[in-house]
Amino acid sequence: QVQLVQSGGGSVQEGGSLRLSCVYSRFTFITYAMGWLRQKPGKEREFVAALNSDGNTIYGADSVKSRFTISRDNAKNTIYLEMNNLKSEDTAVYYCAWGYFCSVNDCSSPTIWRSWGQGTQVTVSS
Repeated sequence: QVQLVQSGGGSVQEGGSLRLSCVYSRFTFITYAMGWLRQKPGKEREFVAALNSDGNTIYGADSVKSRFTISRDNAKNTIYLEMNNLKSEDTAVYYCAWGYFCSVNDCSSPTIWRSWGQGTQVTVSS
């Protein structure tokens, strides 16, 4: 089981930026994905972005592709989600996750993700 501990998040006005961080425990899997998902009030969890073990990145909705960036610092065992030009509709609880290597066709499937961070609230006010 991979352990994930998140930090970052908070409140920001529309147009602002935030960076989420997620420190993960060491693991020995060769192929895997690390990612971010979010859950808005009353909605199901939504895929935001993934970074596969081959370095390929996959993003979810078109609305985040040009504004969010997923990245990783191997030396710090940390993945990041840089969020720019935030909109009120980005308000959600954000979760980092670890799971199976995924593609654009299945990264959004809940069966991909095996371990979760504790979640962090992001609130964007207009």
